[in-house]
Amino acid sequence: MKKLLITGASGFLGGRAAAMLADRFGIVTPNHRDMDITDREAVRRFFDAVRPDLVLHGAAISDVGQCGREPEKSWRINVDGSRNVAEASGEIGAKCLLCSSDQVYAGADGIEAHREEEDVTPVPLYGREKLTAERECLAVNPDCVMMRLTWMYDVRTMVPGEKSDFFRGLLARIASGEVLRFSAHDRRGLTYVGDVVENLVPAFSIPGGVYNFGSPSTVPVGRTMFEAARTIFTVAGLDPDRIECDEESFRDAPRNLCMDPAKLFSVGIRFPETAERVGELLKAAEGMLP
Repeated sequence: MKKLLITGASGFLGGRAAAMLADRFGIVTPNHRDMDITDREAVRRFFDAVRPDLVLHGAAISDVGQCGREPEKSWRINVDGSRNVAEASGEIGAKCLLCSSDQVYAGADGIEAHREEEDVTPVPLYGREKLTAERECLAVNPDCVMMRLTWMYDVRTMVPGEKSDFFRGLLARIASGEVLRFSAHDRRGLTYVGDVVENLVPAFSIPGGVYNFGSPSTVPVGRTMFEAARTIFTVAGLDPDRIECDEESFRDAPRNLCMDPAKLFSVGIRFPETAERVGELLKAAEGMLP
């Protein structure tokens, strides 16, 4: 059984990966006391002692607002920490997957789905940190895989008090009977975390580089959240006319975080389309709906 080291195992993806992959790998989940990722030598010592075969680096400050408030701290963790893990992985020959973000596309114009080779200049500091981390990690370890992840969701709460997400929030909104409004100026993919975890396994065998790693939201251009929500309701067997169009949100600064998955598909890894997948899972949860 190969040894898989997961950083950020207390987080949304890391915790679920540790639980869902425990029967396939020997899982190692160091905390900050075990290994301070911002300390290059501490990371190298820990890796040399544990000798993992595979690494999933999920530790990060992912709150966009917190990054803005604590730029030096977030840079040390999101950039320096990622580079240290990538470098240590390369030194012992461990295949490393690192979490990047669709936020690298924040601020880009147009409605087309984004491709990895685009020249991007992200607006939020978090997006700039992730883009810098991609470049620095690949510079020290060209074999590592940088996964540009979308906003992820789950169909269940794993930890009591855990922050909600799109899917569980949508269930609650449907149950409350509130008006459901979604933006006509916001485009992004949403990915079921279970699909992400399952696709981590084949990702350990793909060539190093940057990959859009999540469900696309394109028909054929980036689907707006309003369009996606109507499709979700249609697939789930609910009345799509319950969805109202929000023309105000993002009107002055339209957002498009939709990603083109062609590069990932070319190496044999596929994700279902955003609205179709959410709709399927919502239909499966019909016993939870009013």
